[in-house]
Amino acid sequence: MAQDNGRTDIEPEKQSLLNEHKEKHFTAGEIVRDIIIGVSDGLTVPFALAAGLSGANASSSIVLTAGIAEVAAGSISMGLGGYLAAKSEADHYARELKREQDEIIAVPDTEAAEVAEILAEYGIEPHEYGPVVNALRKRPQAWLDFMMKFELGLEKPDPRRALISAFTIAIAYVLGGLVPLIPYIFIPKATDAMVASVIVTLLALLIFGYAKGYFTGNKPVISAFQTALIGAIASAAAFGLAKAFHP
Repeated sequence: MAQDNGRTDIEPEKQSLLNEHKEKHFTAGEIVRDIIIGVSDGLTVPFALAAGLSGANASSSIVLTAGIAEVAAGSISMGLGGYLAAKSEADHYARELKREQDEIIAVPDTEAAEVAEILAEYGIEPHEYGPVVNALRKRPQAWLDFMMKFELGLEKPDPRRALISAFTIAIAYVLGGLVPLIPYIFIPKATDAMVASVIVTLLALLIFGYAKGYFTGNKPVISAFQTALIGAIASAAAFGLAKAFHP
């Protein structure tokens, strides 16, 4: 087997098989999760706010102004939350990486025993995992990567992840938040605009819920109705409370 910069390649025939076999796995999970978070809250929160203000007999211009302000503030808040969450994950990984690296240097025998224990959990016999343990001990970086993934269950985060998450959530929130506000731009009477907003937003929630279910592997139709139901309940609660306190 050839080695290039410390990396050991597999046999040519096995590499050929891998090149011919392309698995179609969905690999954009983090981005999809951020889009789901942003659009879901963006559709629901401004929708409920607009319904509540309409229930309080506010004019379309007031509903629109308040809605845009909420979308702006919400996108910043949600984006910042996504940034801090991703940054915390990266910081946690860096701390654990340093701790594991120190342990490999300070107590290599103990760490090697942990490798053996991990492999044994997969049903690998001592005479089978012995060469693997010895091979890892000769390759400190591969050993460290193995411990991070199989002992701690941590994957190395993308260094750009925090910024990408922040922008993705913020933009998704804005796009979702503008949907329930569009009718208030064209319809001066808030009660009439609210009816149009309900129709447009529930349709958007159904489409979004279906897409969410499709990409996350859940049942799309059930996901669509669940998403629309949550939005409907939130807006109905806001409208009902507004009517109760401002009949």
